[in-house]
Order: sequence, then structure tokens, then C-alpha cells
Amino acid sequence: MVSQPMGFVNAFKPPGLTSVQLGVRVRKLFSARTGTKVPVGHLGTLDPDASGVLPLALGKATRLIPLIEDRRKAYAFVLALGRATNTGDASGETVLERDVPADVEGLLREAAARFIGPSLQVPPMYSAVQQGGRRMYELAREGITVERKPRPITIYDLRVLGFEGRHVRMRVACSEGTYVRTLCEDLGAAIGSAAHLAALLREASGPFVVYESLTLEEIAAAPDQALTSPERVIPFPTIVLDGRNTADFRAGRMVPLPTGATSKHVFVRDSRRALVGVGEALGTLLAPRKVFV
Repeated sequence: MVSQPMGFVNAFKPPGLTSVQLGVRVRKLFSARTGTKVPVGHLGTLDPDASGVLPLALGKATRLIPLIEDRRKAYAFVLALGRATNTGDASGETVLERDVPADVEGLLREAAARFIGPSLQVPPMYSAVQQGGRRMYELAREGITVERKPRPITIYDLRVLGFEGRHVRMRVACSEGTYVRTLCEDLGAAIGSAAHLAALLREASGPFVVYESLTLEEIAAAPDQALTSPERVIPFPTIVLDGRNTADFRAGRMVPLPTGATSKHVFVRDSRRALVGVGEALGTLLAPRKVFV
């Protein structure tokens, strides 16, 4: 039996496949190789019609997801002007149609500049946000609309790439939790028109970028090469403990902090270079924070 994998996979999600479905298929690939059910977690879902980067954590790396501090996202998207839909994207039914201003190019570029910075955004009804124990998209499909609390977001960059009739190619860099569908609706309203999201490609999710992402076929062809070690994703230094200190660390006991270690958090490996866990420096001692037995 092959040992369970531990690391991250930078998967490319194609349109038409849900994030959960892609995660299940990747899990089956690795589970078939190891003979055990491999846990899989993701760092933010994508809508079924969207494509792009979908980072997956495999095995005990799922426990490291909270330690990934860089949660910024980057998207290339197409803004469709003149029509708003009930879902905020092209799959929805039309709920509003408005003329597009003749000077739309100048108005949109000016509006985009005003969106940069921190703000509050109301999540769309067709989202995975939970309300009363249910996903809001489930309520929306039943025709139920509920009040949603605005959430703080940050737009780091928003730019217009080009115009093709009523379709506008754009790119945005934003904080985690930003809904591009809502951004499209807000942009349409800002120029006195209506709008929806026509297409979406996630180009980056934290340290994972689209040009390094792998299709399901590429992952299946070389699973070991598709797996990225935790040290390449989370910028903690690595220290190596001897046998006695490794045993104490695994047992949840603090051990002496090796000389020269200056970072608050470190990856801990044993003398055979197997990953033991994550430690936190407390003065001259190293306290276990995540232990992989």
C-alpha cells in the first residue's frame, strides 16, 4: 500500500464541472493509488460555469489550509452590458434591460477606478453563503429572497482590457469573498445601465496561478508530479529535529528551539525528512501547533 499523499494540487477547473465534482475526481485518482480514502479540501469554490485555478489540499495538508495567509484572487472576466439576470450571470433569466450609454468606454473606465479600495459588498442570492443552515442558492431556486448582510471586501486593481460591442473584457485583483457577479451588476448600475457576468476565469488564488495549473488528465498522468509540498505553498522555514525531540514533539510536548531559528512558525521534519508538523517559537522553546502522526 502506498502512503497517503500530503500536499497541494493546483487543479484547473473547466466550465461545466462543479468544484466539488473536480475535488471528488482528484480524490479518486489518489485514493486508487493508495488504497485508502484520501481527504481533499479546496481553497474557495468556483461557479459551475466558471473556469480556472482551483487549489486542492490532499491528505493531512487539509489541516494546513488555515495557515495560508495569502487569500487574494485574480480574475479575467467578460462584462455583458444592457441586461441584468436573476443569477447575475449568463445562465439566469433577464430581470432588467437598459440602454447602454453612448460614451460607455469613458464612463466604465472612470467607474472602475472608483471601485478600487475597501468597500462593502452584498453577497448574491445565488451563492454558497449559508443562511439558517441552508445555502442561499437553494433558497433562491425556491423563489425565496432573504436579507443579506454586506461583507467587507477589497478591490486591489480593476481595469478594462477591451470592448467588443456590449461585451467588455476586464481583469480584477481582489480579496477573498469578492463576488465578481455582484461587481458586474454594480458596474452596470454605476454607468446608468444594467449588466451581468458573461464569462469568468480565475487566474490566481493566493500562491496558485493559472499558468501552473493542471487539468484532470495531466494530474492522472503524473499524480506524484502534480503534488506540491506544503513548504512551497506556505512560506515557513523548515527545521529538522533529532529522534528524541521528534518523539516529544509528536507527543505534543514543547522541545528546545534549534539555534538559528528566527521565524514564529516553522515546518518540523524528522531525521528522515518526513514532515512531522508545524511548530510555534515561544522564546527558546518550540510548541507543537499541528502534529501529523
